[in-house]
Amino acid sequence: MKDKIISKATELFLKLGFKSVTMDDIATEMCISKKTIYKFFCNKEILIVESTEMVHKAIHESIDTIAAKNYNAIKENFEIKKMFKEMFKSGEASPAHQLKKHYPEIYDKVMSREINECNTVFKQNIEKGIQQGLYRENLDIDIYVKFYYNLIFSIHGMTSSEKESQKLELQALEYHTRAMATPSGIIELEKQLQNPTLL
Repeated sequence: MKDKIISKATELFLKLGFKSVTMDDIATEMCISKKTIYKFFCNKEILIVESTEMVHKAIHESIDTIAAKNYNAIKENFEIKKMFKEMFKSGEASPAHQLKKHYPEIYDKVMSREINECNTVFKQNIEKGIQQGLYRENLDIDIYVKFYYNLIFSIHGMTSSEKESQKLELQALEYHTRAMATPSGIIELEKQLQNPTLL
């Protein structure tokens, strides 16, 4: 039951926003009493923490699945971008922006956890792209990881519309890739940008 509550709460939070969803809403959606929810979660904040952990886990399992498919480095980044779009397509409001605005302490914890995970993913991608001749050999990998990380997460925190956030993230990915790409990397980038499912 606890997992079912987290799952339903996560779905509602992503669709309607962390602030607007109440414990009553979750209980109504699940056809259970509010008392049942409080048996597992003494307040909404704890449920939000559990929910963000579930999203974090789902994101990184999906990234691992994409990485295991051995796409080239540029296609891999675009596949990850598509996965994020699918995962957050149901909501109008950006979940990260809402979290930052209404639950800053939880947001800070989520971000510090993401820093480590994302830095590893970004770094592996750049190393792979250099090996494949898609990114330039003389890159300072740590600097590019930091640039991209700051770019992506500033978008998450600043933009209240999920649609706008997705659009900016795509532009950030193009910017990041162009900054690193070799001539053959640019060809692959242009190919990926033709994909109509990106927006």
